[in-house]
Amino acid sequence: MTDHGKAALTPAARAQEQAAAQGRAEGLETGWTVFSYLLAGMAAYGAVGWLIGRAVHVPLLFPLGMLVGLGISLGYIIHRFGRQQAAERPRKESTGDR
Repeated sequence: MTDHGKAALTPAARAQEQAAAQGRAEGLETGWTVFSYLLAGMAAYGAVGWLIGRAVHVPLLFPLGMLVGLGISLGYIIHRFGRQQAAERPRKESTGDR
């Protein structure tokens, strides 16, 4: 769309377009946050597993540490973002009619 086309938008259409852009930006922010939690969990617990595995001469602790970190990260992501989605959803009123 050109600048001339944007000037012709009504204030309501312009507000709707800005709200849509804001929603896309929030979705990208959430995606990058989830991705960084996954990488950070794997890196942190992988490093701990590597250090312990190196000290006790058990190389299997490195991949196990990465998997544990991935699991902890997934649990935290579900806890943080799953609760957020549940709180935003409107609840159905129960009428008592069955």
